[in-house]
Amino acid sequence: MSEISLSNSQISFQQLKSYIGKQIIGQGILVERMLIALLADGHMLVEGAPGLAKTRAINVLSKGIEADFHRVQFTPDLLPADLTGTEIYRPQQGTFEFQKGPLFHNLVLADEINRSPAKVQAALLEAMAERQITVGSTTYPLPKLFMVMATQNPIEQEGTYPLPEAQLDRFLLHVSIDYPDAEHEKDILHLARAEAKGDFKQHTNDFQPISQQSVLTARDEVLDIHMADSLEEYLLHIILATRKPQAYGEDLAGWLQYGASPRASIALDRCARAKAWLQQRDFVGPEDIQDMAFDVLRHRLILSYEAEAEGITTDHFIKELISRIAVP
Repeated sequence: MSEISLSNSQISFQQLKSYIGKQIIGQGILVERMLIALLADGHMLVEGAPGLAKTRAINVLSKGIEADFHRVQFTPDLLPADLTGTEIYRPQQGTFEFQKGPLFHNLVLADEINRSPAKVQAALLEAMAERQITVGSTTYPLPKLFMVMATQNPIEQEGTYPLPEAQLDRFLLHVSIDYPDAEHEKDILHLARAEAKGDFKQHTNDFQPISQQSVLTARDEVLDIHMADSLEEYLLHIILATRKPQAYGEDLAGWLQYGASPRASIALDRCARAKAWLQQRDFVGPEDIQDMAFDVLRHRLILSYEAEAEGITTDHFIKELISRIAVP
């Protein structure tokens, strides 16, 4: 492994990762993916059962950086204006004044995004893509540091509005999380007791939140991470293979209805670089691309009815596809 001297931003992010890891136990993948989404300037969709620290994770992240946080509970009666804000009439002045909504915060948790109808989902996803909100004839820019973490509950589907595939494509990552193991669950019990007694706070008080400028600097450093031409070709082969899977087997072609868009290529490139940077390397390895391919492609592939009937999942398809593409 190439030895590099750590930049100030890398040191800050290692401290941030350690700070979050002390409070989010048993969800190392979620913590890493949050930091990767932050570094790659994207948004993430997290799917997992209730009680797996999804809300807590992004709340802790917001305390670890100089950023404000807002949680929005998506419900069937939510309106687009509840997210974007609305113009309020001031009779004293005889004018309208724009009251900003929760989307004007740096970090936004869209809790159970599939509980609200399509119009509300579209308002959120438009803001995610355009980084601005238009109310009436006026356009308002969102903060430069802006990240949405949306959650879905895979258990209850009654009364939900599944996100259309075209809107899912707006998310950089789709992260699926599971229950912690027995050892981590024991640590969670200890942490919960310490917090209830007020003993844990003293262990995190010495952490200094990193500035938004440090995050922006880190993003520039991520873009400078070296990726060999052969690895760039390998990355593109993976994405292109989702559009023409028959080149890698008729079984793969029968499982897939639609492949990934060019957004997937951009997302996989940014995320692989961010993962390498977080692991203190100055180059991208094939394992970075392979590891991030699942979270980048999971929500961008549409399986055929035959695949669903056979019980084939997108993760299984991605695993099979990667195993059949030669590594440079």
